[in-house]
Amino acid sequence: MTRVSQDIRVKEINRQLLKMTSLVEKQIHESMIALKSHDSQMADKVIKGDDEVDELQKVIEEECIKFIAMEQPVAIDLRRVFTASKIVTDLERMADHAVDICKIAKRLNDSLFKENIDSLWHMEEKVRNMINLSINAYIKDDVEFAYEVCKMDDAIDDSYKLLFGILIDEIKQDENSINQGTQLLFVIKYLERIADHVTNICEWTIFSKKGTYVDLNE
Repeated sequence: MTRVSQDIRVKEINRQLLKMTSLVEKQIHESMIALKSHDSQMADKVIKGDDEVDELQKVIEEECIKFIAMEQPVAIDLRRVFTASKIVTDLERMADHAVDICKIAKRLNDSLFKENIDSLWHMEEKVRNMINLSINAYIKDDVEFAYEVCKMDDAIDDSYKLLFGILIDEIKQDENSINQGTQLLFVIKYLERIADHVTNICEWTIFSKKGTYVDLNE
């Protein structure tokens, strides 16, 4: 196969990867809207939309397999396509966490913590921004940018610790808030886990470029 045909197939894989990223970001955002507004219909929409994410994962993985089997790529192209197949796994798991948040949204009534958890919505914004930036780092093959995105995880960890403390204090002060407080603890954990998957994407981006694996989730 020619270099041109290989480039075309890589671009198509990247196009599908960007499509999946956009869908996953939307799933996360809408799951948090459902939580904030107690919107069971939106939660159901996100849960149903997980099938589309799963289907895109299959499509991209199949394209990666076909590329490796048919194009006989050189090492750098092989790593790049292998990396894409790994990234979609992290994206799919992020979407699973959006579904988890929606299940919590359907269980919760009006939140007792509206005045105290503004940073929860800021945390979600930061996480979605990290997702976009990590994929841009991969598409641009930019290792230094991947490292910079990883550093943003520190802010997510800080938000997690802040919210964890707030929720625990609320639970201690009002035993009637135990159920809702516990559910929201799961939400912030899911967001923190999504950020960890973003870090995984950055690690794979570095592997794609340099051929060595680094552990940035420490």
